[in-house]
Amino acid sequence: MSLSVKQLTLYFTLLAIGGGAGVLASRHLQAESRFIPTYQATAPMLPPLPIERNWGGKTANVDPNSVNFIAEAVQKVGPAVVRIDASRKVEIPIPEAFRNPMFRRFFGNDSPIGPEERLERGTGSGFLLSSDGSLITNAHVVDGSKTVQVTLKDGRTFEGRVVGTDPLTDVAVVKINATNLPTVSLGSSQNLIPGQWAIAIGNPLGLDNTVTVGIISATGRSSSQVGVPDKRVNFIQTDAAINPGNSGGPLLNAAGEIIGINTAIRADAQGLGFAIPIETAQRVANQLLAKGEVQHPFLGIQMAGLTPALKEQLLQESNLTITQERGVLVMRVFDNSPADQAGLRRGDIIQKINGVAIKEASKVQELVEASAIGSILELEVTRNGQTQNIQVRLGTFPAERMG
Repeated sequence: MSLSVKQLTLYFTLLAIGGGAGVLASRHLQAESRFIPTYQATAPMLPPLPIERNWGGKTANVDPNSVNFIAEAVQKVGPAVVRIDASRKVEIPIPEAFRNPMFRRFFGNDSPIGPEERLERGTGSGFLLSSDGSLITNAHVVDGSKTVQVTLKDGRTFEGRVVGTDPLTDVAVVKINATNLPTVSLGSSQNLIPGQWAIAIGNPLGLDNTVTVGIISATGRSSSQVGVPDKRVNFIQTDAAINPGNSGGPLLNAAGEIIGINTAIRADAQGLGFAIPIETAQRVANQLLAKGEVQHPFLGIQMAGLTPALKEQLLQESNLTITQERGVLVMRVFDNSPADQAGLRRGDIIQKINGVAIKEASKVQELVEASAIGSILELEVTRNGQTQNIQVRLGTFPAERMG
């Protein structure tokens, strides 16, 4: 196609006009760019577009701002979870060398004459049981303290009075003077199944209102399995992260109900946490609130579940031959205990209690703890190959054994 001189002139004129317009437009945008942030900030924000996910060949739209069950549980319980700061005085004993008269002769009045005191501080967690300020935590969190500082999620701080502690279950109750406080909903640990969701809230390592999530790893872990044989608790095991400072905080189910109190971590393992079942904690807390102390039923034996390894060990160390394959072996009977008074002996093998078959020592502990002081347990034991029935009237756990 051929163009005349007049057409070419018109063509280049249009290009020049277009190019100038482009330059002018560019300069105009540059001049207005300083106002763009203000405009964007005041402009109405559009909701984020759903994110398309693919699961098993099927696509679904997921709203990134949707609230899942974990967030709902935390919103429900979080306001009732508190931080507890406690302090106690600890005596530092004087080394034996300082007690030597020769040492005092040289140093005179400058030598220490008694144990020094050190102030220890610790942080833990807890949660409110009642709107008038009764809260529950671990006994070791407030151990040695008569008062503690309690901080609510909204920032309010109160002085808390330690109502009572129970070392055997590691449960304590604290009271603050306040009203109209948020409270928790108590659930049940009786029918927990490994694999169910578990949510922990607390103040680990000083990081307030921390939420971690995992699953129920196991139930019915005995105190000896957890590494605290002096306790009388069958623990819930979870892989939800529990660190120092989480102690006393709640363990929740998917519905936001309390199923346990986070209490123990094992220093020799990772990803293992333990919680006191809420039924145990509530029973102890009720007694502490009513009486300021807890009385536990007492049988008075040391025991172990029969295993092939234990049978072989006993044969080598004491020439004790055991033919039974199952049951709980009485390793020791404490003097003047209910078991001693009823005639239970070392070497007896407990087969049943109140008609319930016994295979593990933790089951004996569970049945004793669930019984009332003064009640009678019917024990079926095997002694020298013969079956005997023994009645034991439970006593009160001696206070001197709680330390």
